[in-house]
Amino acid sequence: MSERTAGPRTVLLRRGEVHSPADPFATAMVVEHGHVAWVGSEGAADAFADGVDEVLDLDGALVTPAFTDAHVHTTATGLALTGLDLSTAPTLEAALALVREFAAARPHDRVLLGHGWDTARWPGGRPPARAELDEATGHRPLYLSRIDVHSAVVSTALLDLVAADVPREDAPLTADAHHAVRAAALAAVTPAQRAEAQRAALAHAASLGIGSLHECAGPDISSEDDFTGLLTLAAREPGPRVVGYWAEQDVDKARDLGALGAAGDLFVDGALGSHTACLHQPYADAGHTGIAYLDAGAVAAHVVACTEAGLQAGFHAIGDAAVTAVVTGVRVAADKVGLARIRAARHRVEHAEMLTPEAVAAFAELGLTASVQPAFDALWGGPDGMYAQRLGAERAAALNPFAALLRAGVPLALGSDSPVTPIDPWGTVRAAAFHRTPEHRISVRAAFTAHTRGGWRAIGRDDAGVLVPGAPADYAVWRTGALVVQAPDDRVARWSTDPRSGTPGLPDLTPGTGLPVCLRTVVGGRTVFVRPGE
Repeated sequence: MSERTAGPRTVLLRRGEVHSPADPFATAMVVEHGHVAWVGSEGAADAFADGVDEVLDLDGALVTPAFTDAHVHTTATGLALTGLDLSTAPTLEAALALVREFAAARPHDRVLLGHGWDTARWPGGRPPARAELDEATGHRPLYLSRIDVHSAVVSTALLDLVAADVPREDAPLTADAHHAVRAAALAAVTPAQRAEAQRAALAHAASLGIGSLHECAGPDISSEDDFTGLLTLAAREPGPRVVGYWAEQDVDKARDLGALGAAGDLFVDGALGSHTACLHQPYADAGHTGIAYLDAGAVAAHVVACTEAGLQAGFHAIGDAAVTAVVTGVRVAADKVGLARIRAARHRVEHAEMLTPEAVAAFAELGLTASVQPAFDALWGGPDGMYAQRLGAERAAALNPFAALLRAGVPLALGSDSPVTPIDPWGTVRAAAFHRTPEHRISVRAAFTAHTRGGWRAIGRDDAGVLVPGAPADYAVWRTGALVVQAPDDRVARWSTDPRSGTPGLPDLTPGTGLPVCLRTVVGGRTVFVRPGE
């Protein structure tokens, strides 16, 4: 395969496997003017060969719609890719050694940035002390976000840069204190560093078959310049599409910044790992119920304002009390503006982890999209995981009920929340299909659809994320093994593999098997990634 840097061309792809509901046995596809023009069999492809600009011999490769990552923090992802990554540090001592090495290697940085520490996986469960960070950095400014990005540890030199009154006790910073130190750290990042990080994140996403990203920004996460700079860069340079959400209760601001909605990480609560998700009952390992940032009244007012302005509303809600606040608030909004308008707006809830059956039913009734991250369960689920530590095994086993959401008809959009968990689309599909709690598992096909078409539907586009004539030509080419049909229910799996069912296969994602390798990613008919050597 040779790389093409020109704009959209007429291309015939043949001699592969094309994942398309238009023809479950398709082996060829024609792309014209940035859209899918035809899918069909190898024999019929001969009729197109002389009328196209390029013929791409797939040599048995699989073609699928490009993935959409429905929840990303792009600049933070790029900074993690180019900065200090503590996610693999097995102990506190190993993390401090990585900090020392990083500080020594970057003597001219105005601030040292790192991410990914997780005391839930460290022996002793203790975070770095401030004195230890001061020593490791040579008393330079340092910001280290926890893996969930809802708390951080910092050096004394960074605290000295913060204008706000921030607690000086030796403990991870949360809530407003965390927002203040994060703002000070990111303010020290130069525009050039920021653009470099954004390009790195977009290129990385493209290399994994990602065609679209939903950027979840906001004043407590990044700056307005960061947000508008990302949207400008993504529109100007070849790469994944970026759909922007701005998490502020200011509809005019969101519109002026070019956001699709005043949504994304508009915090109703925090995160379970940092003990800041808002719960109805106390944490099993702490004597409190977390933090509530917005109540039902604030949710209702925001949903009404967004609905009347023609924008999406959306909220970050993880704990059951936070989800209750969202559901209650959206119901109040529906009483004011009408249920039909609320459903048509496709308002979003990010993460939505602690869901009761009543909350699931409310999501379906109100037309709320659940923007979820299956990798959270893969990383923190199970009887010995962080969720069980925070909540106890019984409550933890109820988290992330993907199957119940689908049965109720709730639209799912899958994402990574990168840099909280890595951008890894096939790994995300695997995590949903092999959930640690078996009753929450969904089929590979359902998870794949939620990670491709689901992301498009979440932004109000029902014509994309699928390879059918007329759809945008956003697709990826994969090297993979045999295609199969995997479903939690063995009866469904047997039926789906019957050729009469017309169900197109997908790669075998059984844990322990290798994941597909992306050979090429195309967005709007333009190639944005080709694996070297292909």
